[in-house]
Amino acid sequence: MISSTYIAAFRKAMLRSRPRCLLRSFSATARQQRQADSSAASGTRTIGLRREDKSRWERRVALTPAAVERLIRETGAKVYVQPSTKRIFSDEAYVKAGACITEDLSSADVILGIKEVPEASLLPDKTYLFFSHTHKGNMKNMPMLKSILDKRIRLIDYELMTNENGQRLVAFGEYAGNAGMIDILHGMGHRFLGFGYSTPFMYNSMAHNYRTLADAKKAVRAVGEMIATDRTPKDFGPLVFAFTGAGNVTRGALDVFQQLPHEFVPAEDLPKLVNDKNPKLNKVYATQLQLQDYIQNQSGTPLASRQDYYDHPEKYHSVFHESIAPYVNTVVTGAYWDSKYPRMLTNDQLRDIQIQQLEGRIGKGKMMCLADIVCDIKGSFECLSHCTEVDNGFYYYDAVNNKEHQNDEGAGMQIMGIDILPAELPVESSNHFSEKLLPYVKELINPATADTGALSPLLANAIIADKGTLSGKHQSLKTLLPGTAGTTTSQTQSRKKTVLLLGSGMVSGPLVDHLTKRSDIHLVVASNVTKEAQALVSGRSNAEAVGLNISDREELSRLVSNADVVVSFVPAFLHTEVAKACVANRKHMVTASYVSPEMRELHNSAEQSDILIMNEVGLDPGIDHMSAMKIIDDAKRQNIKIRSFISWCGGLPAPEASNVPLGYKFSWSPRGVLTASGNDALYWINGKKHAIPGQSLLKDHFPVIKTPYEGFTFEGLANRNSLGYAETYGLGPLSEMDTMFRGTLRYQGYSDLLYAFKKLGFLESTIPLRHCTNWTQYFDHVLCGSQKHATNQQRFDTVVDKLGLPKDHPMVERVWDALTMLSGVEKTNVPFNSSDSALDALSVVLADRLKYLPTERDMVAMHHEFGLEHASGKKETLTSTLIHYGDEKYTAMAKTVGLPAAMTVELVLDNKIPERGVLVPTMPHVYLPILDQLEHRGVQFVEKVAPSHAIRLEPTGSGVWN
Repeated sequence: MISSTYIAAFRKAMLRSRPRCLLRSFSATARQQRQADSSAASGTRTIGLRREDKSRWERRVALTPAAVERLIRETGAKVYVQPSTKRIFSDEAYVKAGACITEDLSSADVILGIKEVPEASLLPDKTYLFFSHTHKGNMKNMPMLKSILDKRIRLIDYELMTNENGQRLVAFGEYAGNAGMIDILHGMGHRFLGFGYSTPFMYNSMAHNYRTLADAKKAVRAVGEMIATDRTPKDFGPLVFAFTGAGNVTRGALDVFQQLPHEFVPAEDLPKLVNDKNPKLNKVYATQLQLQDYIQNQSGTPLASRQDYYDHPEKYHSVFHESIAPYVNTVVTGAYWDSKYPRMLTNDQLRDIQIQQLEGRIGKGKMMCLADIVCDIKGSFECLSHCTEVDNGFYYYDAVNNKEHQNDEGAGMQIMGIDILPAELPVESSNHFSEKLLPYVKELINPATADTGALSPLLANAIIADKGTLSGKHQSLKTLLPGTAGTTTSQTQSRKKTVLLLGSGMVSGPLVDHLTKRSDIHLVVASNVTKEAQALVSGRSNAEAVGLNISDREELSRLVSNADVVVSFVPAFLHTEVAKACVANRKHMVTASYVSPEMRELHNSAEQSDILIMNEVGLDPGIDHMSAMKIIDDAKRQNIKIRSFISWCGGLPAPEASNVPLGYKFSWSPRGVLTASGNDALYWINGKKHAIPGQSLLKDHFPVIKTPYEGFTFEGLANRNSLGYAETYGLGPLSEMDTMFRGTLRYQGYSDLLYAFKKLGFLESTIPLRHCTNWTQYFDHVLCGSQKHATNQQRFDTVVDKLGLPKDHPMVERVWDALTMLSGVEKTNVPFNSSDSALDALSVVLADRLKYLPTERDMVAMHHEFGLEHASGKKETLTSTLIHYGDEKYTAMAKTVGLPAAMTVELVLDNKIPERGVLVPTMPHVYLPILDQLEHRGVQFVEKVAPSHAIRLEPTGSGVWN
């Protein structure tokens, strides 16, 4: 018999699962209840208010409880609200207003939000209103837009709700300005403290720390009172703010700024103000910039016509770095920027400013802070490289050393670029937004106007998609959608794009992670190690693992035929077989490996099959090509000749994990590392061709490699044939170049020790160890030939004899210590295969003894050096350096190989690479989006320019083997 206690608990649980409007319906007024119940009968549409989930700081709402109550009272609409514990207005406030609190919004006809909606949360056949950031072709939101089309959703974007003058009617701009100004005053307090000065700005908090905007303004006024009394630091002269723009954003910023004691001055008076010997420090100063204050004709004449500037921006350039920057402390941007217009301030110009500061030619603290409220990434101010977070709102850019950092006491300009500033003032911004939006919500739920054809022009013009198609002016977005460009939604929604990954090794994880985030991709991981493949796809609904013996050509062809793009992460010698299967089945292919002669022979066949075989999209080769081409193409645009190019790259253990033989650990196949040490090398130095035969590569290494990071002691090995890259990179004939060189980085001492292993016979790859049955016999056989069970003394004497060095030579001791450590493999359960060669067996030993421990991390280092010659004859050396570390999840090697490969796959899937044949990633439409994405993932180069110096690059070795 069921107890009454159980029945009560069951009823309570059932009540909890029901929409909360039903719980309160017994206490609702009869009038409200009748209105809610009659909404469906009257044809009035229902409203859904979604919970924001893009950022934990997003507490704004599209409709406040007061607006919901008014909407219900005036229209009889039913309103469903998703529960939220972080929304600025409580669930209870919405219940009191007459709304139903429910997780399920499927009953709503029109769904309102603020930020982008995750694809999985989009409900089909609804009308959605939110800031979608799709109408400008933002690539990261194209999968969401495709899902909107597939689900036949009508998308109305707030940003496009404008009047006949193009003014946005539903916006948060003023509150972005309010919050941005509050935040930069807080940032200035920390920057001044970093300079060693305590100022009143220290008592100003970030905007989100105040309950209301009124509270924030009160705090700013208190700061102003302290400035009036205590004055600003004399060493910095008058504090000057420069504001750009004249719209809502700037008005909001000025509204907060004017809480301080202040005086506005025209831009032309800034030099006089700043050079005043007795400045008034009991207030701050501001200038609101006009175009003519910093824009000039290319001939140097002042701007005469704003319209001509808008029509022909290529005729103009910015002199902000000369006319404004030397006289202002903080810049606050409220003007939007488009890439067709010149930047206000480039990084090169900022570098010149900072050099002048170091030399004392510009006053202390000038251009110390930038509040880019409109958050144009690499836009009007090139130094804004990324958005910052509410809880980590600032970083510093040292343009002299091209370095970003978080040190308040370090060199450079403080930069703020928070892209959700209005979220810091959720009460006021929500009230304002809701009041502006409410009339249009009423229009959308009115049966007489709900259809597209009957909507007002303001709403109709804000529609991006409806019933599976893009609206007329947004048709161009079709080519950016995931899938085949130009196809209709009905053609593309029938199946996902299939990516076949061949291989499940160390670098596959980041690629799998990256690609499976896209809902329009189905990933198949095929591997001869099925457990590895299954682990890679575990928990991913759009991925599967299959077993594959790649020598089974029939099975390989079947898998390839079912794919749209094939990624080959199998051993390099197998890539050509995969490529032949791709050509036969007319499928695109991506691989991170070098283009072999056999692969190059497939170029015409790939073109005829209308497919792309994109090679060399890993780290080296890969990121090295892309980062080099970016600099080379930039130089060409500026008519700068590249006379020398040297490129180094290495995958290494982080310094704290390098205290092992070779100073090296393995995050990929040891055999590949060892065989690479025997490749022939060709390169061009001092106008001449040089060659190093493979047997001498380790001996004739480059003993000292200089980079900007003095803490690393690198040496280098020449890397294969460098000569062809002059043509690949479009650098012109070698006869016009001083140097063309590509090399591999290692910690100092690596080459000598590995060369010793070579002299001892451990790199022999042709003779199998058939008579050896265990690891002791393997070491004795390689060292002592047919002799078995050698004594330690015999082994030592053999080492000395084969190395040809005195027994007290430091290298002998180093080799002996390394062999002693490596021979400990006998104590582990590493299998021995007597059919292996000495090289194969050493690879197994190194994989066991020189593997990364769970707490250790690896590192990749890349260093380019360009010899530049300007049209004027001036010579410079530009260096570009990447240092990137692994983390708890993935090695640096895995990330820097897997991620660019995955990003290339996306470009292929999205039809962003029109070329066909066997190619490498030297085209701007390939390398620019990949480098941009990598930079946002922390894979970032630091560039430095210095007066040219003579490049000395000679393979002298260390002298041990000479």
